[in-house]
Amino acid sequence: MTAYRKIRNETRDKTLLAHAKWCDGFASKLRGFTFRRCLAEDEGLVLVEASDSRISTGIHMLFVFFDLAVIWANNEGQVVDTVLARPWRLSYLPQAPARYVIEGHPRLLREVAVGDYVEFLNST
Repeated sequence: MTAYRKIRNETRDKTLLAHAKWCDGFASKLRGFTFRRCLAEDEGLVLVEASDSRISTGIHMLFVFFDLAVIWANNEGQVVDTVLARPWRLSYLPQAPARYVIEGHPRLLREVAVGDYVEFLNST
């Protein structure tokens, strides 16, 4: 069964994604948005690692055909880095250790900043 979470920016009191796929297994993290041809504004996923790390939360954009907003947050939910990831780039690493990688439509970058706090709620 696939799990989903609501992602909320606590700092700005705003919902970022109402229904993001929670990817905490190897296969779901590996798959991500690869081979997809488009992305809706309300689609997103959260890649979850066991602990804060720069290396484990690095991403690639190989076989991803559209730009992605990427938001890295640490174990406390503090946003430690953001980037607009471009298709076919080999890798992106956060500037600081992170546990969560939020990927979604580029519009997300207008709604979050480094230093903000995000929370992950059960999606209804």
